[in-house]
Amino acid sequence: MGLQISTGFGRWFEPELYPYEKENPTFDPNYGFSNGRKEREPPISYEQMVSAKVPEEFRDYCAHYYIDFKKCLLKSVPFGYRCNHEKHHFEECQQNEMISRMKEYEREKRLLQRAHRKKLQGAVDNVEVLED
Repeated sequence: MGLQISTGFGRWFEPELYPYEKENPTFDPNYGFSNGRKEREPPISYEQMVSAKVPEEFRDYCAHYYIDFKKCLLKSVPFGYRCNHEKHHFEECQQNEMISRMKEYEREKRLLQRAHRKKLQGAVDNVEVLED
């Protein structure tokens, strides 16, 4: 709860330092990586997700685990507990995806704060030059 309050206050008083989580990142994804980063590609296409009738909220990098889980549930109808293995894989993938999103948010936030510090440092340097 403390983090929500501090982030809320920070976003209220200094909105330029806190990214809005629903927007795309403003910095280059490869910024700071000498060799670049590997592009994340979903294991199945969007058309396959639509044809498998995957709900909108699960159409992400974990959709193939969701499809496997639902197939298992249909195959063993009254005994859903037999699909715990597939359910575990799906939930683990969802958790890893959430952690990845949190890391991207933190990276964006730190880069915004760094840019703000550099901007302020440049303003201080300009004031010192004008005073000389």
